[in-house]
Amino acid sequence: MLSKAKLVGAAACMALALSVGAGVAHAEPDVSAIVDSTCTYPQVIAALNDQSPETAAELNTSPIASGWLQGLVAAPPDQRAQMVQQVQGFPGIQQYLPVIFQVANSCNRY
Repeated sequence: MLSKAKLVGAAACMALALSVGAGVAHAEPDVSAIVDSTCTYPQVIAALNDQSPETAAELNTSPIASGWLQGLVAAPPDQRAQMVQQVQGFPGIQQYLPVIFQVANSCNRY
């Protein structure tokens, strides 16, 4: 069973998956795309289910994680920026970066 901290971290990663840009050349990703994303929660989940069923399953097992992601998607841009900044310090996010970039580049197609 995954710990709540890990699930929140996974949710944070999925939140970043909304649309963090690929091709990051430095340690801190450009999060402007997530702040300005037009992806809906169903689009993010559809992309995630398609591209990383394992990560989607982790997210689906945690009301905390899925609630956080829903809140991020529903938030206005200034609040999204704050939410993203808060989760960037979570340990374990790096393992989700490949999924984040895949989903970020495709969620608008779902």
